[in-house]
Amino acid sequence: MKFVDSARVVVKAGDGGNGCVSFRREKYVPKGGPDGGDGGRGGHVFLRANAQLSTLLDLRYRKQYEAGRGTHGQGSRKAGKNGKDVVIQVPCGTLVKERGTGKVLCDLTEDAEEVLIAHGGKGGRGNPHFTTSTRQAPRYAEPGGSGEKLDLELELKLMADVGLVGFPNAGKSTLISVMSAAKPKIADYPFTTLVPNLGIVRYGEYKSFVMADIPGIIEGAAEGRGLGLQFLRHIERTRALAVLVACDGEDPAAEYRLLLKELERFEPSLLMKPRVIVVTKTDIAAADFTLPDFGDQAPVLAVSSVTGAGVDGLRDELWKQLNPVS
Repeated sequence: MKFVDSARVVVKAGDGGNGCVSFRREKYVPKGGPDGGDGGRGGHVFLRANAQLSTLLDLRYRKQYEAGRGTHGQGSRKAGKNGKDVVIQVPCGTLVKERGTGKVLCDLTEDAEEVLIAHGGKGGRGNPHFTTSTRQAPRYAEPGGSGEKLDLELELKLMADVGLVGFPNAGKSTLISVMSAAKPKIADYPFTTLVPNLGIVRYGEYKSFVMADIPGIIEGAAEGRGLGLQFLRHIERTRALAVLVACDGEDPAAEYRLLLKELERFEPSLLMKPRVIVVTKTDIAAADFTLPDFGDQAPVLAVSSVTGAGVDGLRDELWKQLNPVS
């Protein structure tokens, strides 16, 4: 399935039905009073989070959703039926904004969480509601109210515990394939990963955490260069970061500082998250290779996804970062 993490849709709640102007007409009751029924309420539009969904692809193909209109009231005080509601299913982690203003309307993070996003119009009142002591036979009823119409922007931000951050070809995809059951595309050239991948990392017998492999960062990513903003937002929800630098790079410490700079330019709060520095590809390191000084308080671990060296230690450290001893 194609991964789509943004969509624009227009939602329209149903209009309310009109109230009815009617008078009681029965044999031997020549001057029956008003008996017009109320109109039905227009249908609402709901957004509901569904843990079984992982993409906004369906919303790319269907861009308009409209709830049903309430039916009009009838004589004999018969109320109109309410319009049919519409429920739009979205993945957990969907942020909903009003297009144009950018106002955040809701953030759906829990499975089955539901939000009423557009209210249906109220049904109009029938003419019995307008009787007074001086007006016993009102020939007026209320029209139905208009349903809300909204132009929405939806953004999917992956729900993961740990986000893998690094330059293209830093070994993120290989690492997640070793630590979890995820099967991302792996090759020895930049930008093999074009969409985020999620993997469940088992820890002990009954514990686990979710790891996200995201496309590689390049300089200027915060301004949209490369895959830029298409993936940086997926890091925002993670609880911890694993920053990967390859041991065969020209200057791993400089690469690390550049990665932090891009994260800070996109969202400064990302640097407040717990993080681990992971030096990858140690199986091809030179014989005299030593871990560089990153000038950071974050723990530094050396791993090889090919031989498995250091992977268990990384799993332990990530669990520790996610579950600090209070």
